[in-house]
Amino acid sequence: MEDPITSPYDILFEALTLIPIRHYLYALFLIWTVFVYNFVEFHFLGDAVLQYFRCRVNLIYNPHSPIYHGVASRCRTLHGRYVATPWLATPHLQTCFLNFHGLPPGQISLFFVCLFVAVLDADPPNNQNEITKEDTTPIAVVIPGLTSDSSSAYLKHLAYNTAKSGWNVVISNHRGLGGVSVTSDCFYNAGWTEDVRVVLAHLQHDYPMAPLFAIGTSIGANILVKYLGEEGEKTPLKGAVAICSPWDLLISDRFICRKFKQRLYDRALTIGLQGYAQLHEPQYTRLANWEGIKKSRSIRDFDNHATCHVGKFETVDTFYRKSSSTQYVGNVAVPLLCISALDDPLCTKEAIPWEECRANKNIVLATTNHGGHLAFFEGLTASSLWWVRATNEFLGALSCSRYMHVQKIQESGSSGSGKQEEPTINQSPYLKIAEDGLVAVVNLEENTPRSEEATQVLNQRGPKVKDKRSFNVLCRQTKRSIWLLGYIGMVTGFPLVGMLMSYLFRKKQRPITASKS
Repeated sequence: MEDPITSPYDILFEALTLIPIRHYLYALFLIWTVFVYNFVEFHFLGDAVLQYFRCRVNLIYNPHSPIYHGVASRCRTLHGRYVATPWLATPHLQTCFLNFHGLPPGQISLFFVCLFVAVLDADPPNNQNEITKEDTTPIAVVIPGLTSDSSSAYLKHLAYNTAKSGWNVVISNHRGLGGVSVTSDCFYNAGWTEDVRVVLAHLQHDYPMAPLFAIGTSIGANILVKYLGEEGEKTPLKGAVAICSPWDLLISDRFICRKFKQRLYDRALTIGLQGYAQLHEPQYTRLANWEGIKKSRSIRDFDNHATCHVGKFETVDTFYRKSSSTQYVGNVAVPLLCISALDDPLCTKEAIPWEECRANKNIVLATTNHGGHLAFFEGLTASSLWWVRATNEFLGALSCSRYMHVQKIQESGSSGSGKQEEPTINQSPYLKIAEDGLVAVVNLEENTPRSEEATQVLNQRGPKVKDKRSFNVLCRQTKRSIWLLGYIGMVTGFPLVGMLMSYLFRKKQRPITASKS
C-alpha cells in the first residue's frame, strides 16, 4: 500500500519546529533593531563607512560673492566635515539631549541691562570690567529660539565660547522670558522684529565704537533674517549668523504635523508655549481665547487662540505667511551665514530657500546631512557643538576683514538740531529685581505728573496685576515639555543603549571568569 502524499506545508512546518527557539528570538531581535535603526534615523554605520562622502559640509553661495571668497573661504570648519557623536547619531537623540546637556565648562555672570537684554561675560562677577563708550570690542547679540532665554543650556554654551574669544555677548530675551514681566499688551512672535530693532539702536547709542553682530537660533533666526530684509542697508549690524531657521512657517507647520515623530515635538513645544502663556495669564485672558489656549494640542492651535488675537492676524496661515523670512532673503545687505541640518526634525529642508540664498551675494548657506535641531554634537563625549565653532570662526574672520557691512544713515529732515534722539528703551522702563527673583519693570512716568487725558488712557488698559509671579513658575510649567523630550529620547534610543550596555558588561565579565578558572 502506497504512503499518502505528504503536504509540502506539513514538511515546512516540521522543519520550522526543528529550529531552536533562541534562533527565532535572535531573528526578532535583529528585525526590531533594523526597525528602530530606521525609525529613529540612526546613521552611525553610514558615518563610519561613508564618512568621507556623507559628512562634508555643503556650501551654497553666489559664484561672485565677496563674502564667500573673502571670509567663508578662510573658515576651515565650513570646509571640513561634521561627524556626529557616535552614541548620538540620530537627529532625535541629538535634539532631545540638547535640553539636558551643553552647559559651559566655566562660570558665566548674568546682568540685565534693559527690558529684554541680558549681558553675559565669561569672567566671574568680581572681575567684571564696565564697558565704556570708547570700547571697540565686538558685541554679539543673540536672539533665542521659541520659549528659550539666557538660561538655556545651548545659549550658555554659545555665550561662553564667544566670550572666551574676547567678545562681549548680549542675549536679547523675548518679551516675558528671562524673568522679565510683561507690562504692555504686546508679546513676541515668530515675525516680531521691533524688539531687535530697538535693542540694536540702544546698543549702538551706548557703545558707538563697538561693531555689532547678531546670531539667531531657530525662531530667533527667522526673526533675524526677517529684520535684515526689512532694514536692508540701514541696519547697524556688521554681520550675522542664522542657525536652524524654519524659513517658511507655512511649510514648517505642515511638516511638524506630518508624522508621528514630528507630532511629538509639536506637542512638547505646545506645552512650553502653554507654560509661557500661564505665566502671563492676566494679559492672555483679556486679549486672547484663554480656554482655547489651555486646550491647545499643537503649535497651530496655540497660534490660533493666542498669537492671532494678540497680533491682530486674520488667520493662522496669514500670520505664517507674513512672518516667514523667506520673502526677505533677497533684501539682506549684510554678510550672513546660514547653517541648517538636512535631518532637522523641526525645521524641514523643504523650506530652505536654496535659490534665493544663491542669488544673494551677501549670503553663504552651509548645510550638513546630520545635526538635528540646534544640536550638532561632536566628539566622543559630546562636549562641543559644531555650529558654535563654525559661528565663532566665521564672525572672527569677518570682524578682521574689509567686508563688514557699513550702515547707510537715513537723512532726517524733521529735526533741525541734528542731535540723535535717545532710544525709547533707554527712557522707560527700568528694571527692579524683587526678592523672589522676578525682574519687574519700573516706569519713570510713575513719578511724573500726568494730564487728565493721559490718566484716562492709562486707566483704560485695565487694573494692574498685584499678584506677580516668579520666573520659577515658568520653569515648573515647562518641566513637562522637557520630560516629554526626554521620554522621546529614551523610547527611541533605549534598545541600542541596552545593547551597548549588555556588550560592555559581558566584555568585563570575561576576564573575571577567566581568572576564576
